Amino acid sequence: MSVLLEVCVDSSEGLAAAICGGADRVELCSALELGGLTPTPGLIGQATVSPIPIYAMIRPRPGNFVFAEADIDAMLREIDAVRSAGLAGVVFGANLANGELDYSTLERLMRQCQGLGVTLHRAFDLVPDLDEAVTMAVELGFERILTSGRSLDALAGISDLEATYELAMGRIKIMPGSGINIGNAYLLMDRVPFDEIHSSCAVLTAPVSEAARRLGFETASRKQTSVDAVRALKAYCRSR
Repeated sequence: MSVLLEVCVDSSEGLAAAICGGADRVELCSALELGGLTPTPGLIGQATVSPIPIYAMIRPRPGNFVFAEADIDAMLREIDAVRSAGLAGVVFGANLANGELDYSTLERLMRQCQGLGVTLHRAFDLVPDLDEAVTMAVELGFERILTSGRSLDALAGISDLEATYELAMGRIKIMPGSGINIGNAYLLMDRVPFDEIHSSCAVLTAPVSEAARRLGFETASRKQTSVDAVRALKAYCRSR
């Protein structure tokens, strides 16, 4: 059985590239340069005709994952909007100020997710105690944990990823993400038999408009999902 490939995208072009390249599932976001925010209604609408499952990020603002009541209200509304659109699932997380998972907030959000698949995102990478956090994620009913092993990228976090996988004991899927590509995926997969991996499959592109860059509307370089990168990584996943 091949490894499932999830590709994170934040644009119409990225969504099309992920599907064309053979991704098994898409994490739909806006502003991936900020770690991913809730996708726009228009992008959600475009994703409703996708032939593969689409999970929408539920994150109403950039920054940390310590959410005030107004943030939580926005997230509950966003979950409802994703369900109404007919997408397959949602992706979210919440922490307390000390980094622990915010069980109370996550429980409220999970109650709103009836009929949806749910991924716990990299808020998990802030937790001080892996065992406690994995147990909490299982109790709350998450399908999987997206994690980079509490590190900037998955390769740097491989020891934590291995520990998290062992702590999960098959009760919940552990999906590594951050910095994974065709050139390094084998380093993770040869050490831990993950069932799923997460990647942007993106390449750097130059700004389209120098004037827009000068005024701050574009960065000096930006990342864009590559059909070829998706196709290559999926071919590797299929071979596992």
